[in-house]
Amino acid sequence: MNFLEIHNASIGYSNPLISGINSSLELGEVCLLMGNNGIGKTTLIKSILGQHKLLNGTITINEKSIQKLDANEIASQIAIVFSKAEIPDNYTVTDLISLGKYIHYPYYFKLNETDKQEISEIIDKLNLAEHQNKKLTELSDGNLQKAFIGRALAQNSPFIILDEPTTHLDEENKMMILSLLRNLAKSENKLILFSSHDWRLAKEFSDKIWWIKNKKLFGGIAEEVILSNPELITPKILNFNETFKSPAIDAPKLEKEMMFSYLQKNFFQDLHKFKLTFKNNIWELNLDNLYDNCHSFQEIKQSLKTLINTAKSN
Repeated sequence: MNFLEIHNASIGYSNPLISGINSSLELGEVCLLMGNNGIGKTTLIKSILGQHKLLNGTITINEKSIQKLDANEIASQIAIVFSKAEIPDNYTVTDLISLGKYIHYPYYFKLNETDKQEISEIIDKLNLAEHQNKKLTELSDGNLQKAFIGRALAQNSPFIILDEPTTHLDEENKMMILSLLRNLAKSENKLILFSSHDWRLAKEFSDKIWWIKNKKLFGGIAEEVILSNPELITPKILNFNETFKSPAIDAPKLEKEMMFSYLQKNFFQDLHKFKLTFKNNIWELNLDNLYDNCHSFQEIKQSLKTLINTAKSN
């Protein structure tokens, strides 16, 4: 059974940002929400939370219309982590994560030992033990983000939404958080929806993709959406150096993108007669009858300059 159902929905303000949304997600799935800034990702999230009125259509959570659920009912079903959140004054990491439990109790209740043990386990999972008694204002951006994620985990809701959850995290913490979320989805049968600009996450961590483009939402199994829309993960070669003329570059997509990026930052002359081939981790340079092999970008820079001067003297 689908936990989240969106039927013929349009979202936006006076004019739709996204129209005709028809999609669904099940418990146990991880879905990556992708799209450029200002295209409607956060508005879609707020619509799912019932914070933004639909222009058309319906959204149901666990077979109940989101518009008919009050704030407490929504909180019992959905935990949310926004990329920017207000920091409570004088709260420690443990205080913030503990807040996730109070959707289940009146504010004047004390947490029981089971709650406290679960909060301690969440702190350990997020590698926040050494910071647990620090005030939030003393934390780095990355650890602060992890603390807000901890609050969402403590809420024990079946559905967790995260808006750009890895923005302030370094690579190690990013992988740790995403692995934790995926394991949580599979081991505890939770639905995870998170937005990100990092296309690498599409096939490594996500079961499904929601991709917003041209005021439409394209959704489905991650691999199928990528195969239908290869621009999602195809490196984009950007030419900002108008005087630069690229050599022929025979290399895998990522290496080709990096080589083009490096050359246009370091050369302003016409290199179109050169051919660069990446083979067995070595770059082969070819200009007419002139050849060289290089192991690094710095070697390539020097070799190209030498070959250019040699060609001129000939």
